[in-house]
Amino acid sequence: MFYCILCYNLESELQAWTREKEATVMARREAVAHMLATEGRLGPVGKLMPTTTAMTVRASREPLVLDGPFAETKEQLLGFYLVDCKSLEDALEVARRLVGETGALEVRPLAQFYPGIGLQ
Repeated sequence: MFYCILCYNLESELQAWTREKEATVMARREAVAHMLATEGRLGPVGKLMPTTTAMTVRASREPLVLDGPFAETKEQLLGFYLVDCKSLEDALEVARRLVGETGALEVRPLAQFYPGIGLQ
């Protein structure tokens, strides 16, 4: 089963990091991603652009398009890992290896959706 590991942190905190701090954090995550890729368990990984580039489309009689993500959280969604795991515990272990000392990782099972076929 695929699990999506969503990366949250304060954008302002990340923007204040030194290049060395960012390199250290990214090296840790790249090592885990490399291990998962070698095992054939790593799906797409994405780093989202800053929330200042985000737009939101909200449902209404006529869909509304608004500037910004408008999340109900202090931390922003910054990226994701899609990982093939045998169990929730396996996915949590991957997240423990990725997390580092700041931010949060949300682990959520992924139901694959195929248009015309439905959820798998």
